[in-house]
Amino acid sequence: MIEPASTPEDGQFHSVHVPGPTPSLTWAPLQPSGDRVRVRDYTCYCRPTFYELCQASDQYFIRRTRRREGAALVDECARGRHATTMAVWADLLSQSSGKRRN
Repeated sequence: MIEPASTPEDGQFHSVHVPGPTPSLTWAPLQPSGDRVRVRDYTCYCRPTFYELCQASDQYFIRRTRRREGAALVDECARGRHATTMAVWADLLSQSSGKRRN
């Protein structure tokens, strides 16, 4: 995971912040399953929208949580194999470092 460049003014630890809209990702409502979901990586939850890289059995996906008017809206994208989802996750995180993959 990419570490923040400097200590934030509030003195608390922050993870990576993903600015602005996500790069052309298709989001769908969360698909609950009987499998236990493990969060493998995450972005900072101090923003109204934050992301988690998740694993459920042999499926990987990105979960997005948006806080709007007191409600949490949760959806997901990129459900699939590890390599495919990791490429999408890297693209998402590259926004925070100012670099984009080609």
